[in-house]
Amino acid sequence: MAYKTVTAEEAVKVIKSGDRIHLSSVAVTPHALIRAMVERGRNKEFENVRIQHIHTEGPAPYAEAEFEGIFQLESFFVGGNVRKATQAGYADYIPVFLSETQKLIRQGYLKVNIAMVQVSPPDKHGYVSLGTSVDATLAAIETADVVIAQVNKFVPRAWGDAMISIKEIDYFVEHDEQLYIHNNAPLSETERAIGRNVAALVEDGACLQMGIGGIPNAVLAELGNHKDLGVHTEMFSDGILPLVEKGVVNGKRKQIDKGKMVASFLMGSQALYDFIDDNPEVAMMDVGHTNGIQVIRKNHKVTAINSALSVDITGQVCADSIGTTHYSGVGGQIDFIRGAGHSEGGKPIIAMPSITSKGVSKISPTLMEGAGVVTTRSNMHWLVTEYGAINLYGKTLQDRARAIISVAHPDHREMLDKAAFERFGSHYHFVSGK
Repeated sequence: MAYKTVTAEEAVKVIKSGDRIHLSSVAVTPHALIRAMVERGRNKEFENVRIQHIHTEGPAPYAEAEFEGIFQLESFFVGGNVRKATQAGYADYIPVFLSETQKLIRQGYLKVNIAMVQVSPPDKHGYVSLGTSVDATLAAIETADVVIAQVNKFVPRAWGDAMISIKEIDYFVEHDEQLYIHNNAPLSETERAIGRNVAALVEDGACLQMGIGGIPNAVLAELGNHKDLGVHTEMFSDGILPLVEKGVVNGKRKQIDKGKMVASFLMGSQALYDFIDDNPEVAMMDVGHTNGIQVIRKNHKVTAINSALSVDITGQVCADSIGTTHYSGVGGQIDFIRGAGHSEGGKPIIAMPSITSKGVSKISPTLMEGAGVVTTRSNMHWLVTEYGAINLYGKTLQDRARAIISVAHPDHREMLDKAAFERFGSHYHFVSGK
C-alpha cells in the first residue's frame, strides 16, 4: 500500500524543547531516527527533551555527558549501553514493574509527545508490524501526539498486538538495516548444572517463562524429553527453537492463547527473527498482557525462571543493583514470580550461580547496604544453584537460612552458618541439628 515518506532529518524536525520521546526497544531500536535526533541535539536546536525506553541495543549517544541539559534518559530498564551513564548520573531510571510500563503511559503519568518506532513495510491491507518488540511501545503509539516510523524490510512481520494500521503513523522514514542480533555463548559447567536442577522442576504440560542468557539456555537444553510445554513470557530467544522443532513446545495444554507462543519482545539470532516472521503460532503482545499477573495466573503450571545478583539467608532477592550502584532494573521478575505463584501448580524459580566470577558468594548474610529488593522474602518459592534446588515457601526464617546455606558454595557455608547463628541465636543450631 502506498504511503508518503520523508527523510529522518525531516521527520525529527517535529521535536521541540520539553518533549518526551518514546523509543521502541531491543532489536528494533530505531537508530536512523536516533542519529537524526542526536544531530539536532548536538546543534542545540532544543533542550530538556526526555527519552524513554525499556532496553535498547546499539549506541545510545543521547545518554552521554555531552548532552546534559539537552536529553535526559528515563529508562524503564538499564541496559549495558546506558549503564555507565546511569551510574554516573547523566541518565536516570524509573523503578517500575514491566507490566506497568504501559500503564504509566496510558494513564498519563508519563505523557508521550513523540513515539519513534521501527516497523516492517506495510502489507496490502495497510498494516505494519512492530516486529520483535511490542512491550510498552503500543501504548506510546496509542497516546503520542506524533508517531514516526522507521520502515525497515528486515523487521519481521510478527502477529498479535504487533500489527498496527498505517493510519496510526504520522511520518514514514524508509531505512533498511539489519536488526541487532545476540549469539549465545557456550554454556559453562556451572550453567549446565543449574540447568539440570531447574529442568528437574519442570513438569510435562508446564507453561514457561524465561529470559535470555546462559541459565535459560541451559534449562531449555535439558527439556528435550518433556511433553506439551507452553510459552507465555516477556521474552524468549534461540534456545526455545529446538524444542519447537521437536514438538516439545506446542502449547496444547495452555488455558489461554492455546497453541501460541506469547512474548512481548525478542532478542536473538537471525534464525529467531525468521522464525517469528509471518508465523501465526507466535503472538507478540502488549506487555500488559504478557506480564499481567491476572493473565499469567490463568495458565496452569506456570514455571517462571528468573535470576538474581544476590540473595540473603532469609530469601530476599536483589536483582537490580550492586549496593547503591544501579545495574539493571526490576523488569518482569516480580510480575512472573507473583503470576506463577498464583498459577495452579505454578513454580516461581530464582536460579543463579552460587558465586560470582571472582569467587564471591552470591548468597550473603544480609544484602549489601543500598541493594534493591526486587523479590521480597515473602514472594520467594524456589531457589536453585548448581548445588541444588530448595523451596522456601512456608518456611520460617531459621528453616530458610538452613535451606539456603545448603545450596551455597561449599567454601562459604561455614561463614553463612556462623552468620545465621549470630542472627538467630543458639536455637538455630539446635533446630539445624535435628
